[in-house]
Amino acid sequence: MSNAGTCQARYEMLAADREVYLTRAREGAKLTIPTLIPLEGSGKHTVFPTPYQGIGARGVNNLASKLLLSLFPPNSPFFAMRVDDFTATELAQEEGARAKVDESLGKYERSVMQSIEDSGDRSAHFEALKHLVVAGNVLLYLPKDGGTRVFPLSRYVTVRDPMGQMLETIIEEEMSFASLPQDLKELVAEGEKGEHSKVDPKDTIKLHTKFYLEGDKVLSYQEIDGVLVPASEGSWPKEKSPVLALRWTRVDGEDYGRSYVEEYLGDLISLEGLSKALLEGSAAAARLVFLVRPNGVTRAKDVMTAENGAAVSGQPEDVQTLQVNKQADMSVAQQQIATITDRLAYAFLMNSAVQRNGERVTAEEVRYMAGELEDALGGVYSILSQEYQLPYVMRVIDRLTRQKKLPALPKGVAKPTIVTGLEALGRGHDLSKYDLFLKALAPLGPEVLQSHMNVGDYITRIGTALGIDLGGLVKSDEQKQAEQQAQQQAMQQQQQAEMIKGAIPAIAKEGAGAMRDMAQSPEQG
Repeated sequence: MSNAGTCQARYEMLAADREVYLTRAREGAKLTIPTLIPLEGSGKHTVFPTPYQGIGARGVNNLASKLLLSLFPPNSPFFAMRVDDFTATELAQEEGARAKVDESLGKYERSVMQSIEDSGDRSAHFEALKHLVVAGNVLLYLPKDGGTRVFPLSRYVTVRDPMGQMLETIIEEEMSFASLPQDLKELVAEGEKGEHSKVDPKDTIKLHTKFYLEGDKVLSYQEIDGVLVPASEGSWPKEKSPVLALRWTRVDGEDYGRSYVEEYLGDLISLEGLSKALLEGSAAAARLVFLVRPNGVTRAKDVMTAENGAAVSGQPEDVQTLQVNKQADMSVAQQQIATITDRLAYAFLMNSAVQRNGERVTAEEVRYMAGELEDALGGVYSILSQEYQLPYVMRVIDRLTRQKKLPALPKGVAKPTIVTGLEALGRGHDLSKYDLFLKALAPLGPEVLQSHMNVGDYITRIGTALGIDLGGLVKSDEQKQAEQQAQQQAMQQQQQAEMIKGAIPAIAKEGAGAMRDMAQSPEQG
């Protein structure tokens, strides 16, 4: 069967444009984590080379861990459900309505975050971030049944428009013919061989899954060795696409991004060469070889066979130790290794690079210097928030809504907004604004605050900004009203009891006076 016009033919054609990025990614992986982007032809039995230095792997893992905690913090949502300005204006006219909406949206956010944590996607995100740091590109696939799959650059091709929007993506997977369902076995056998009996069950076939943009929809279908898989077609809104072709940096006019490791590839190559030379030189210097003078009275055999503490006939001048005498040269290499290691440690945000040398280093110094280093990744945060976090959370919300695990929000009223960076994660940005707002009003005095502020709404918004479930913690309006009514009734009952108690002596006194008057008055005939 001819492959003209098939996904496989299209994949092979687009793979030529990907080759330069893939070659660069493999160079970076070879100096950091070789298993991330293996060489072509590698398999499960491949023995990968081990770098002579570990700063590359340590830096990649460290930077990916920091990014994971920044982009997907485990203790608070990384996004906030925001209402549009028109709806917010309407809600502001009704007392307490805005706070209730914010509280409901906070519960919505926590439900989405709980689903993400339960799905185990965090390990997939960590793997994807390592690929972004080393290769600059990675593909995430979010199927409808949950979970996330990670495809390295060597397993997919993609095409973007000038604005960076994905137009076409093809994923290539290899699988055993024996693992296919019976109907697909017969279909592939007819297309490939003409007779099912001639197909070897050990044959490896290629499955291609193509996603392409058509209008405002993302469509997909699958082919096995050029044969269309029945019932494999799919359709999604483009803002809820199940595939995310991610990149570390955005380069105008290019379909793929550049990696962070690529920017420091020169240092990594230099460090690898120096580490290898220093290791081999140290191994040579560590060899213990004795030189015995040929014409001396000391015999080489006696030196070789003598046990520890044994007495041997000879002269000390006849025996010398072979020395390399390259300490000065090796110290130069050692100094250069230390310099490059420091540069890479700063680049990959390692703690040892943040903290200065000294016995008394304050925690504020560490936080400040760490912030200075991480400010350099501001552009990365921007592209990852728009091309990674936002499409991911949109897809998760759509999947949960289809599964009836989340209520469907009115279209266009509320949408997720990514809040990321150093100063704000989740709703922490709102919390800082609320604090500044209250501090700005404090000089006006408590009377002005009491007369102009709705304290109940303020408390609700602070709890929402902190990501706290306020159910049962903060009193509702109904609870406060019932408590006020009960308090008023108790006060009224107490006042009535006091009035009755105070009236009893007066009534008794008045009764006693009336009795005396009756006793003193003359009898009426």
